[in-house]
Amino acid sequence: MDLSPLVKRCVFRSNARVDTHHQVAGEFSDHGLQWCRGNVDTALFKTTVRQLQVFMLQYGAEVEIRPRPFDDFLLVHLSLAGTADIDSDGRRVHLRPGAAAILAPRRNLHMRWQQGARQFILKVPRQLLAGAGPEAPLGPSVQQLTDMQGLQWQFLMQSLLHVTNLPSDNPAHGVWVDHLERNVALFLSSRPDAGPAPQDAVADTAVGSDLQRLDKLEAFMRSRLCAPIALEDLARAAGVSVRTLNMLCQRHHAQSPMLLLRNMRLDAAHTRLMAQPGASVTEIAFEYGFGHLGRFSQYYSQRFGELPRHTVQTHVLPETDKARRISAI
Repeated sequence: MDLSPLVKRCVFRSNARVDTHHQVAGEFSDHGLQWCRGNVDTALFKTTVRQLQVFMLQYGAEVEIRPRPFDDFLLVHLSLAGTADIDSDGRRVHLRPGAAAILAPRRNLHMRWQQGARQFILKVPRQLLAGAGPEAPLGPSVQQLTDMQGLQWQFLMQSLLHVTNLPSDNPAHGVWVDHLERNVALFLSSRPDAGPAPQDAVADTAVGSDLQRLDKLEAFMRSRLCAPIALEDLARAAGVSVRTLNMLCQRHHAQSPMLLLRNMRLDAAHTRLMAQPGASVTEIAFEYGFGHLGRFSQYYSQRFGELPRHTVQTHVLPETDKARRISAI
């Protein structure tokens, strides 16, 4: 693919973990970002064609990404370099270079990008699909395109990139954009394999049962973020044995039940620290069940790429200084 129209539109480049997390979250959805091997070399490129947003993203280092599910849009990933393992609602695909997949998670999404991976991403609003006619079911929450579909998708994306080079006052610009939007919507909603294959029916039923148990588990966790919880309590809430609970969490979240609980508590603490002026890191750590401040800071840094006190300084101090200046006047 000729990516020059996109490369000219760099949103940001950075070798700082914190900058990366905030910038990428602003374009897609809030997410947990864990850095693994390699040096940070983030670059995000973006262009917009009416309702469609086109991105090229790289992290440099190997990363694990856990976005919150998104309801108002879906993503189509095309791997340009490196590989990516994607797990959405218990369905897994391995995205090799040149392969593409549609992501429409209903509950959970976990991605692991190989060091040096680079992804071409199209962000498609759900309303575009609805506008093309009765919205067809999108099938699995993650689905890898066949080789032939992948080639068709690359051709469609190349045409989309070429349109960005046309002057917006060119009469052909609006015609091409209308044509490409319709083609994207038709491609995503009219694929022959948009629905699950019949042989997947039993597996899909099992997945549905698993998701119901996990819904109960997560509701129980969220209602007790500030209370002591044992692994046996979580198993009882899900209605399964401890062994089965571990298997479910590994299958659908790629982490243990207690790690899932810890990350929920970290997310809640992160939200409080960003939103509450003058928040005490120590008090919030204790409030969400972290009795050891040093370990809390370590876990927090691994999940968000910065220490808790840096979150407070970045998001709270400017407002505090502003209030002091106003009171001084």
